[in-house]
Amino acid sequence: MKKETTPKVSIIIPNFNGEKYIENCLDSLRTQRFTDSEIIVIDDCSKDNSLALLKNYEEVQLLVNKKNSGFAASVNRGIKAAQGEYVLLLNNDVVVPENFVEKLYEAIAQDERIFSASSKMIRYYERDKIDDTGDFYNILGWAYKRGDGKSVEKLQHQTKVFSTCAGAGIYRRKIFDEIGYFDEHYFAYMEDVDVSYRGLIHGYKNIYAPDAHCFHIGSATTADGNKYSAFKVKISARNNIYTAWKNMPLLQFIVNLPFLALGFLIKGSMFTVKGFGGEYWRGLLAGIKGAAKITKTKFKLKNLGNYLKIEVMLIGNVFRYIGEKVSK
Repeated sequence: MKKETTPKVSIIIPNFNGEKYIENCLDSLRTQRFTDSEIIVIDDCSKDNSLALLKNYEEVQLLVNKKNSGFAASVNRGIKAAQGEYVLLLNNDVVVPENFVEKLYEAIAQDERIFSASSKMIRYYERDKIDDTGDFYNILGWAYKRGDGKSVEKLQHQTKVFSTCAGAGIYRRKIFDEIGYFDEHYFAYMEDVDVSYRGLIHGYKNIYAPDAHCFHIGSATTADGNKYSAFKVKISARNNIYTAWKNMPLLQFIVNLPFLALGFLIKGSMFTVKGFGGEYWRGLLAGIKGAAKITKTKFKLKNLGNYLKIEVMLIGNVFRYIGEKVSK
């Protein structure tokens, strides 16, 4: 896929110990009808056989981190090395059909105000069920996957979403220069919600592209394919604190604080029942302690209307979440 001319799309794949998955991912990219692209893999100090396998893919530009830096830092390195007008982020445990890149490109290219487009992610081992069609974030401080567990026959129409899932989504590269890159304090999880949130603050749109299908194992790197792990629960709890504190102006944060506290209490109770209570509460504490090092998104009066729209979305997304649970 390497070209002498500048590619339209740069496909960026962060990899950490992805020996089980990376070949299937890259082999599926070799089938793409859309060829105006480049592939960049950032290896985050893998200890398995990943690097040896990657040598078999001459079309791949391989970047190797000197230290294990996490998803956000790896993706940022890939974006800065990219030449494409658009960057397509792809987890190493994703397999894509031949029209995947083409459909995501068509979705984002239709409107200059679109910052990102999320694909229709389908469960790899349960291909009759949706994994993710874009993410939502609500006033309780919860981020959740739209359509998780629903039939693949559902959610067939393009729509706006709060956040694009960076596991299989495309972004307009030049907008990162305006709103900032993925926050490397996050390490992993929620960094895609944060960057999409900043896109909304600046008046851009995040959309769901229903024609771009892919198959996702899910949490393969950090939770060995399981929905929860001690690492995932702790770091996600911390990053939930970061996301609210970082993106809400102080007045909005104070107004929403009772709802955020209620949401964290409910989640903490749930994880306690599931056996991850200690990890969750330690994660929240780490978020509170670490919030001081997070650079808050600068408030600009010209974005006031966008903040008001987001507040309405945060409230509405509580009811959207309830509706998702009821309709399963």
